Amino acid sequence: MDPVSLQLGTKNLWSLLVRLLSKDPQWLNAKVKFFLPKMDLSSRNKAEDATQGVMLQLNRLHTQGQATWQAFIHCVCMELDVPLDLEVPLLSTWGHGDGFPSQLETGEESQPESQLHHGESWSCGAGGGGLKRPHQSCGSSPRPKQCRKQQLGGYEELAKRYLQLLRSSAQQRYGSRTRRPGQPLAFHQAYIPPILQWSRATAPFNTQEGAILGDPKAEDGTEASILDLFNTKADKGPRVTVLLGKAGMGKTTLAHRLCQKWADGQLDRFQALFLFEFCQLNLITEFLTLPQLLFDLYLSPEAGPDLVFQYLEENAKGVLLIFDGLDQALHPHSSKDTAGPEAPSPALALFSGLCKGTLLPGCWVLATSRPGKLPDCLPTEAAMVHMWGFDRPRVEEYVGRFFSNQPWQEAALAELRENRHLQSMCAVPAVCQVTCLCLYHLLPSSSPGQSAALLPTVTQNYVQMVSTLGPRGHLLPESLLGLSGVALRGLETGKVIFSVGDIPPPMMAFGAALGLLTSFCICTGPGHQETGYAFTHLSLQEFFAALHLMASPEVDKNALAHYVTLSSRWVLRTKARLGLLDHLPTFLAGLASRACCPFLSHVAQRDEVWVGARQAEVMQALRKLATRRLTGPKVVALCHCVGETQEPELASLMAQSLPCHLSFHNFPLTYADLASLNNILGHRNAPIQLDFEGCPLEPHCPEALAGCKQVENLSFKSRKCGDAFAEALSRSLPTMGSLKKLGLAGSKITAQGIGRLVQALPLCPQLEEVSFQDNQLKDGVLLNIVEVLPCLPRLQKLDLSRNSVSMSTLLCLTKVAITSPAVRMLQVREADLIFLLSPPTETAAELQGASDLQGNASQRKEAQSRSLALRLQQCQLRVHDVQELITQLQEGPHLDKVDLSGNQLDNEGCRLMAEAAAQLDITRNLDLSDNGLSVDGVYGVLSAVSMCQTLAELHISLLHKTVVLTFAPKQEEQGGIQERAALHDGLMRQMPCELPPHSTRIRLTHCGLQAKHLAQLCRALGGSCHLSHLDFSGNALGDEGAAQLAQLLPGLGTLQSLNLSENGLSLDSVFILTQCFSTLQWLFHLEVNSENQHIVLRGDRRGRDQLAGGPLPEFPAGAQFSAFDQHCILRSVCLRQCLLEPLSLTHLCETLEKCPGPLEVKLSCEVLSDQSLETLLNHLPRIPQLSLLQLSETRLSPRSPLLLADLFSLCPQVQKVDLRSLYHTTLHFRSSEEQKGEYCGRFTDCALSRVHVEPLCWLLSKCEDLNQLDLSANLLGDDGLQCLLECLPQLPISASLDLSHNSISVEGALCLVKTLPSCPRVREASVNLGSEQSFWIHFSREEEAGKTLRLSQCSFRPEHVPRLATGLNQALKPTALTLTQCCLGLKQLTVLLSLVRWPVGLFNLRVEEPWVGKAGVLALLEVCTQASGNITEISIAEAQQQLCLQLEFPRQENPEAVALRSQLKHHCFRKAPLNPQKESGSPVIHSYRCLDSQHPESMQHILETKTSPLLGECTALHVYILGNRS
Repeated sequence: MDPVSLQLGTKNLWSLLVRLLSKDPQWLNAKVKFFLPKMDLSSRNKAEDATQGVMLQLNRLHTQGQATWQAFIHCVCMELDVPLDLEVPLLSTWGHGDGFPSQLETGEESQPESQLHHGESWSCGAGGGGLKRPHQSCGSSPRPKQCRKQQLGGYEELAKRYLQLLRSSAQQRYGSRTRRPGQPLAFHQAYIPPILQWSRATAPFNTQEGAILGDPKAEDGTEASILDLFNTKADKGPRVTVLLGKAGMGKTTLAHRLCQKWADGQLDRFQALFLFEFCQLNLITEFLTLPQLLFDLYLSPEAGPDLVFQYLEENAKGVLLIFDGLDQALHPHSSKDTAGPEAPSPALALFSGLCKGTLLPGCWVLATSRPGKLPDCLPTEAAMVHMWGFDRPRVEEYVGRFFSNQPWQEAALAELRENRHLQSMCAVPAVCQVTCLCLYHLLPSSSPGQSAALLPTVTQNYVQMVSTLGPRGHLLPESLLGLSGVALRGLETGKVIFSVGDIPPPMMAFGAALGLLTSFCICTGPGHQETGYAFTHLSLQEFFAALHLMASPEVDKNALAHYVTLSSRWVLRTKARLGLLDHLPTFLAGLASRACCPFLSHVAQRDEVWVGARQAEVMQALRKLATRRLTGPKVVALCHCVGETQEPELASLMAQSLPCHLSFHNFPLTYADLASLNNILGHRNAPIQLDFEGCPLEPHCPEALAGCKQVENLSFKSRKCGDAFAEALSRSLPTMGSLKKLGLAGSKITAQGIGRLVQALPLCPQLEEVSFQDNQLKDGVLLNIVEVLPCLPRLQKLDLSRNSVSMSTLLCLTKVAITSPAVRMLQVREADLIFLLSPPTETAAELQGASDLQGNASQRKEAQSRSLALRLQQCQLRVHDVQELITQLQEGPHLDKVDLSGNQLDNEGCRLMAEAAAQLDITRNLDLSDNGLSVDGVYGVLSAVSMCQTLAELHISLLHKTVVLTFAPKQEEQGGIQERAALHDGLMRQMPCELPPHSTRIRLTHCGLQAKHLAQLCRALGGSCHLSHLDFSGNALGDEGAAQLAQLLPGLGTLQSLNLSENGLSLDSVFILTQCFSTLQWLFHLEVNSENQHIVLRGDRRGRDQLAGGPLPEFPAGAQFSAFDQHCILRSVCLRQCLLEPLSLTHLCETLEKCPGPLEVKLSCEVLSDQSLETLLNHLPRIPQLSLLQLSETRLSPRSPLLLADLFSLCPQVQKVDLRSLYHTTLHFRSSEEQKGEYCGRFTDCALSRVHVEPLCWLLSKCEDLNQLDLSANLLGDDGLQCLLECLPQLPISASLDLSHNSISVEGALCLVKTLPSCPRVREASVNLGSEQSFWIHFSREEEAGKTLRLSQCSFRPEHVPRLATGLNQALKPTALTLTQCCLGLKQLTVLLSLVRWPVGLFNLRVEEPWVGKAGVLALLEVCTQASGNITEISIAEAQQQLCLQLEFPRQENPEAVALRSQLKHHCFRKAPLNPQKESGSPVIHSYRCLDSQHPESMQHILETKTSPLLGECTALHVYILGNRS
């Protein structure tokens, strides 16, 4: 078409378009507002007719550019009833890029853009609000002083005009009830306030419940709640409030609502209000000053911006700045504080300066954000407010107002009330709005209940909304795919605001037609403005992004699993901002539902098989996640995803994979979250434990758990739980039939909320444990709680710790514990308050149905068998309180334990409780520790318990603040014990009192007792004959107290032990106590350790304790009870680590002389001098009853062995002297009744050398009968051995002498061989010089006929063999010699045999050497032929490497044997056994087969003669080759 025709055609088309749009000017106004959000045409051209107005508006749209005009034309054709003959040319001419003319003739001259905009009001700004004046920079121009002086006169006037301009701009924007650009979707509807809840200690002064619930019935919303947002406690410094809420909770809507309230004058405390959105501030790449942010990006003053800003600084308390979407802030702020208002900075840095008070100090800052990591620029005192969306009343109110003046209002409310799942989805305001839009289109054509059935999931709500909002009832797949592609690209790049070029015109028209897109003016910098577009909500963009992934053929199905991820909502240090894809996996899971398959098939224009394959990929990814171990936030996210799929199999897989203990810590949870979790738990078979700790919880979220049968343990611990939470929980508890443990700790619940819970508890009879700790509960509330104990028959524990309890209430609680049959323990300690219960076997219903008589009998029986433990620790109990407590306890059941420690009873209170203990039935102990008891109070306690029959132990330690009374079982429980005690009562007439059924232990330790206190103490103790153990350790009695106590002890009766440790006693006191052996019949043992001041006096361990608790001792027939007499029981004195000087030892021994026996004395000190040892040994003969003296761990001098050896002659009753290492000495004594016997001396490892041998032997020679002498491990050496062997004949040793480990060499062994002939009583000597180092000589009492000598590993050299033979030749008696591994070869053995010559007798020689098994028979026989005596027996053991010979002396040799010996040197033999012929009196003849073929007959002749000249004359010859006897 030529240009003229094109121009004529467009003129005609223009006229037709004007005529069409003149019929619907309201629609045209709405579209102009959408595409031109910065223009306000409400007050312009009122005098113009309709046609002129339409032409003017079209001209404005046309001048915006090709993209805007094309999108408008598509809207015309899509939304209006355009004739076909007009639609086709419109789309063909202006719907594409080639038909856009430079200028259109409209019947009037077109004005340039500058003239068109002259004098217009623009709706612009970072927050989409405010009037924008023609641009003038406010941040960089200088401020001349002269100019400022000229403007001072109009200072206040300029500020007043600017403030009025701000308010009029807000009124203009929010005044209309029709939806305006920049307003949230359905903003014209009545506003329903969400639930607001304060966090931590930032609650306002005027709020009491912790949650700003508002009044949903109020006509104008939540004025009080909005005002409370600015009632923080921060009077000085920055006033910062942060609104935290998940996506869709209404944060942006609330921000705009605040602007509307301010515009209407309801926030009159603020003179100026500015609203900014970070999603738009992110588009600003330049650094700004604070004046530029306020004036250039929001609304500039008409004049004097510097003066206006100065006014704002001076009146900052009246300035409110709202920042929406803090979690979307992109540009990090500098770590340095902003220098001042003139310093250009990023937007987030300006926000930081405002929060910290460096910019506009004193102003109010309100920010909205999703939960997660917040910027560190927020001050710690910032008030945190959680937004929780809607509860059920708010949902119904919203639906009612949405359908106001509609015939379907009741039907919509009925659908909502009958579908609980739909209610849970509508708890999110954004989803609630989508649901209402769907119901609006579904209700007219659906039967009751059918509409809600079409909205089972959030995803299908969006699907239904898009389907019903489609133009002319049908959807355009291309437009949906195109718009979804824009959504996905935006999320992947972090983009939520689009320019006109980012969205193709057809998709722009489609989004505008369905109300999916919104437009607004954005400022990218001072003087730079453009129109921005965004989806009406972020979740809608996420839905379209998921739709593109599922329906677009451009997306590979294998890539879908990459998007099915679970983002954790933990506060991460490394994650600066939250992502924009949080709900994308949820929408992907929802689109993977089978119900969405037709919709996806329509959008993708593919069959359902293709769609099913993509859905299967998503389902497979979810199955993998369902079997993993996930954190709490990811579990919740997966619950939402699985619920959206509507697949029971997948829900069951996830439910069974959950751990039995599921914890949720420190992240917010909404009603929808718990509803999705409950939906999954409904598919679980096993019970589960839910633990919520530190989680911000939506007040009504417990209602989401109603009907959950799988929860066995439910615990909430959060300061954010208030009365609304408790009320919601009370409605859910009766429906949870498997719940056994309920915990509600650390909340802000008041009496009202607890009252609701108390009313619900009787409806939960299955509860076993309830915890209301740390809830700041008061007295009345606590009493109300314990009143329900009878209504919970299975309850085992009630925890009311860390609440406010007064003394009167505490006593009421003790009365409840005493009178309630099920209570078995009440534990109160500081803040702890716990009831432990034992449920009776009968249920409450059974007890109620029984008759009164049977019931009373059952109660009496139960009361008798019941045992109660009462622990009231650190409760500030006083004397008058304990009096009331005693009255209660006297009427109560058996008491297992009573613990009143840490109170303020003082002396009087402790005395009262001790007196009452005798009447109270306490089976274990009474603890009165840390109650201010003094020494004077000790007397009263002792007197009070003196006659208590069941007292087993009283322990008082004033230093450690300990007062504990321990009781024994009742006497009827010890019938058998008493019978045994009665039997022995007749046997022990000497006892001052009869045997009690138990022994009483009194421990008065670390009480500061002195000698002056003993008399009164003993008077208090003397009243009881049960006393058996007395402990005075850790006091200050001193020697004076010990002497006084020794006189008072007889008056205390028969004790089993007395402990006087750590009392500063000297050895003099010990000697005084030793004298008590003769005055106290019960004293048998005295133990003293000076190092740790341990001093204990004990009775016989076989005494009363055994008689009372064990079998009777057995006595021989006819024996009297004298076996139990004191003179037959061993006594002992043990002094450890004491300084034993001669004088002290003298005093000790003189004291012991009077002690009855038998007696053991055990002493130890670091070093005992020779003088002290001599003193001790000289006194031993005067202690005839002594049976044992032990010096352990006591270092003696090297001379001590001589002193001890002399004891054998000094003290005849000494039986054994044992000295080891000069460190351990033990002396054993005979009793006076025993006859004289053998003596034994052991002096091992005493460093005895050659110089000690002669004096030691001289001292030992005076002993009459020395049985054994052990000198092993000393330093005798060969010289000492030689000296000892010389003295050996004078020693009266009758058994053995041990000289092992004395560094003896071969010389010593040869010396022994040489000396043996001079010792007639030696019967055997054994020497091993190897690693064993043993050297033993054994004696007999009479002279031995023969001697045995065993030498092992002596390493004889050739020169030693003659000396050995010489020693053997001196023996006067037959001797046996064994040489084992003595390095004796064939040659040395030959020499030895040839040199050994005895006058007469037999000589046995055994040689054990490795070469014996290898030398061969011939060589061995040749050696044997060299013997000087007649060989009577030869034994060869090759395996054992042994050669045994028996020689007889004197030797009588045949001359022929000399000539025949040489013949053996030329022959070899092998063993050839024959059957021996044995006759009486005839020799045994052995025959060897000759291996020499040249002389077989001669060798046969040699061995078969009866008397072989080879071996000499003998009557019998025995040759053994072991293994074969030949």
